[in-house]
Amino acid sequence: MNSVILGSSYIMVHAPDMVIHNGSTQTTERAVNPNSEYLKEIKNNLRTFDQAVAYLPNQAYIGNIAPDELAKYEMPWFDKPLEGATRDGRFGEIMPQDEFILLMQIVDAFDLVKLEKEFVSAAKSKLMNHPLFDEGLIGRIKEGEDSAAIQKYVDTEHAEPIYNEGQLVGCVKRAHDIDINLSGHVMFENLVSKASNVLALLNLVSKNNINKEEIEYVIECSEEACGDVNQRGGGNFAKACAEVAGFVNATGSDTRGFCAAPTHAIIEAASLVKAGVFKKVVVCAGGSTAKLGMNGKDHLKKGYPILEDTIGGFAVLIGENDGVNPEINLDLVGRHTVGTGSSPQAVITSLVSSLDKAGMKITDVDKYSVEMQNPEVTKPAGAGDVPLANYKMIGALAVKRGEIDKKELAEFTEKHGMTGWAPTQGHIPSGIPYLGFCREDILSGKIKNAMIIGKGSLFLGRMTNLFDGVSFIIEANKGLQEEKSAVSEEEVKTLIAKALKDFASNLLNE
Repeated sequence: MNSVILGSSYIMVHAPDMVIHNGSTQTTERAVNPNSEYLKEIKNNLRTFDQAVAYLPNQAYIGNIAPDELAKYEMPWFDKPLEGATRDGRFGEIMPQDEFILLMQIVDAFDLVKLEKEFVSAAKSKLMNHPLFDEGLIGRIKEGEDSAAIQKYVDTEHAEPIYNEGQLVGCVKRAHDIDINLSGHVMFENLVSKASNVLALLNLVSKNNINKEEIEYVIECSEEACGDVNQRGGGNFAKACAEVAGFVNATGSDTRGFCAAPTHAIIEAASLVKAGVFKKVVVCAGGSTAKLGMNGKDHLKKGYPILEDTIGGFAVLIGENDGVNPEINLDLVGRHTVGTGSSPQAVITSLVSSLDKAGMKITDVDKYSVEMQNPEVTKPAGAGDVPLANYKMIGALAVKRGEIDKKELAEFTEKHGMTGWAPTQGHIPSGIPYLGFCREDILSGKIKNAMIIGKGSLFLGRMTNLFDGVSFIIEANKGLQEEKSAVSEEEVKTLIAKALKDFASNLLNE
């Protein structure tokens, strides 16, 4: 029995101050050219929380508008706010920076996050009204310290500062005096990833009416590395996040594979459930501060605001086949192998050709979810429309296989593809953003199946020049047919009796 997708969640955190102080493009610029015009201009080109909430792709990410609806709007999108947009979505939410900073302290297990008293007082009242934060979580918030103490941590103890509305409101202390893997900077990144992950888990439970106690395993698949000098990326984010989210019966582990990691993790989760090891497995990931403002220079050159101002996160629940929810077909897993080659065409071919196992054509798949980056973010930076480029390659492969005519290529991309809407958070856009819509589309009968494609740039780690990728098929539930078609006890008895009768007859004839 194939595993099924029981629910998903998608969250964003609007983090304008973290764009300035923690995004790798900005921190690098500050080190190389501290008096640059870009650093002077960036503060005046950051969006407000309301602007980030009303941004069309962000509303798509949390489930309030569908990809088909997004495609109806002409770009640029940043000057077309969605009227009546709210921070709460069908799949999740968009959280403001001040609330998130408190969440960072909530998830902190080693008293590393120090926050200023007045800031805590102002932000705590907001978080107390949040429907997902119970007394247990709120009780983790400390009263705060004097601003002078915060400043001292930053000035003399190498703590990573935390800013809100341009003001120093806290810091993340280093967790070790010497180990750079536990520096204030690294701890800040990891706590942001953990906090955004926890927010995704809380939304997963709430939006899908899930019993926390039924979760048995958690697979975390972000791009951060949790460890110290003796095992720099050993993990375990999974169990750390499960602890805060209240998954008391869960264990877990981390899966790493750059951008493709979420798709690897879904396949692993589905396999564990299908094998009967666990009944319910959650795949989740928090976001990355390093990716904030990654293409900021190009956005400002085009007259755009800084569009990469949100941290992303997601969570997906995989469970036993219930005869209703969409199935993950593990018989049709595509994979980029060592011998495949790293050209874009070779990668796509290796991932899509898994359809051959079932005698399927490329056109037999209703929707392909690829690297679903928001094109308004990537096009000004010269990377083009990433989803569209992927769909053109899939369509070209269909032409090469003789499954469509060359003149049908544009029609193919429109019918089987989607406009991108996900934030450029590395692992976040890679195939996974569509799972929420995909589940709904299959359950409603809008589509019968979809292929989820995750790709990753392994060469970033300087260990190999290889690319990476895996894919899987989601399809409408066939019902519990396997159980219905199984041979009954009475049928077994009949077959045995017939076999014995035939055996006796043969003996008599001899």
